[in-house]
Amino acid sequence: MRKLMVIAAAAVLATPAVAQLNTGAGLVNVQVGNVSLLNNFLNKTQLAALNNLGVPVTVQVPVGVAANVCGVAANVLAKQKAGGATCTAKSGSKALAQSIISQKLNQKRGH
Repeated sequence: MRKLMVIAAAAVLATPAVAQLNTGAGLVNVQVGNVSLLNNFLNKTQLAALNNLGVPVTVQVPVGVAANVCGVAANVLAKQKAGGATCTAKSGSKALAQSIISQKLNQKRGH
């Protein structure tokens, strides 16, 4: 029982660090050179519009999202922050797709 309480306490203490990593550490420029990475996250119309923009497409996302899609440790990206962290997406995610919609596709439509 005591071991379970220690594990639960550790999980509670670790949670703010993860949230801070995603929101407090700033944004990272993520380049998407392969639009097919987003096939499972964008519909056909959105993919066609993205292809019309030309690649690579660069969007800004939180450090945690960038680490996930680029396959780079978040602390490595956070250290690059002073110089403007950049990485290339190796996989897609819903968060990356939403950033592309809001930063690129909605701009194209004039929203």
